[in-house]
Amino acid sequence: MASLKEVAQLAAVSLMTVSRAINEPQRLKPETLARVQTAISALNYVPDFSARKMRGRSTKVSTLGVLALDTATTPFSVELLLSIELTAREFGWSSFLVNITSQEDSKRAVSQLLSQRPDGIIFTTMGLREVEIPERLLDKNLVLANCLSREHALPGYIPDDFEGQYQAMKALIKKGYQRPLCFYLPDSIPAGICRRAGAEAAWQEAGLPAQQLRQFHMASGDEHYRDVVALLNEFTPHDKPDFDVLVCGNDRIAFLAYQVLLAKGIAIPQQVAVLGYDNMVGIGDLFQPPLTTVQLPHREIGREAVLHLIEQRPNSGVIQISSPLLERASL
Repeated sequence: MASLKEVAQLAAVSLMTVSRAINEPQRLKPETLARVQTAISALNYVPDFSARKMRGRSTKVSTLGVLALDTATTPFSVELLLSIELTAREFGWSSFLVNITSQEDSKRAVSQLLSQRPDGIIFTTMGLREVEIPERLLDKNLVLANCLSREHALPGYIPDDFEGQYQAMKALIKKGYQRPLCFYLPDSIPAGICRRAGAEAAWQEAGLPAQQLRQFHMASGDEHYRDVVALLNEFTPHDKPDFDVLVCGNDRIAFLAYQVLLAKGIAIPQQVAVLGYDNMVGIGDLFQPPLTTVQLPHREIGREAVLHLIEQRPNSGVIQISSPLLERASL
């Protein structure tokens, strides 16, 4: 690996000039900066920020640690992690990721993260949920992303699931749908509760009969996704649906529902419209017709969490990020 001295020799400048090119480029003449940058590129030189930080010689480069519970081991939240990395890089921060693979693995993960002496920490999860924050993190520069603390008043950024489902239901009502069938996420998780409340608020606001809003929560656990098949069979006697729109707790439920409805010869959206939730990465193109869904704001959550640390924002508690409706051909 090339050294700072080798860069200085190739660029024909002093060691101090190379240091300024890395840390304070605005102090150099454009032609000098260009010469140093060319030498850095030619030698593939990588500055050792961590060593300089430990010696206390620079505060220009800060480090962001991400503690990820399930997030990095699933395909559903890739935008959140990518947004964190890109935003940190945009503002000159470095970032690193430590996975928590289970609740029992928490102690190891926290020790690994703290050993890197991060200037800020983001605790994130796949799927909005309440989490237990390890005691050793409570006095650190910490922000939550896509999760809630059960016991501590910590800053955090989460999706506005109530408003997302509220606006989606308003759009359905405006289009004339009046016999919805709703399969929500389990009522044991925050998203399941908030999304149902949002749908009910829009329905009541429109003055529609409560008995026409048929609602069910899925049971907890991935193995219960297939319960959608039995539920749809119940509400499609003789393959004739007695509902005009299916409101799905997420896109995975919608994906199963498509298979059942189309196998019965039920046309989407001519006979039954379908609404999803999440805009799950990698699945949108698999629906035919394309699925109308609500966008989880993972990209915005990741960015705001990083900016919270970089800008040293005050602890304003939990801040909800809007989840927009993405209208496609399933309505």
